[in-house]
Amino acid sequence: MVLLEFAMSPGGKGESLSPYVARIIDVIDRSGVPYMLTPMGTVLEGEWEQVMGVVGACFRELEKDCQRISLNLKMDYRAGPAGRMRSKVATIEQRLGRQVSKG
Repeated sequence: MVLLEFAMSPGGKGESLSPYVARIIDVIDRSGVPYMLTPMGTVLEGEWEQVMGVVGACFRELEKDCQRISLNLKMDYRAGPAGRMRSKVATIEQRLGRQVSKG
């Protein structure tokens, strides 16, 4: 199972990029792949083909009207079942004996 965190944005589109980010999140949400939106990016969880397909679809969405696109991506693969996106946080909370801030 792959956990993939990425941030994608167009260059040269001004200070506020929220219209473009909203378009990317719409693509992600419609994909059906489990995800977690954060202030600095988005985490996807799924099989390699699924998560890379979503990243590709997001790129194609911005490519329609963006001459420059920046992408930061990090990925963690671990054989086993889904659910690591939430279980990794739960494990830390268990070790601390309390819930941690989620924003």
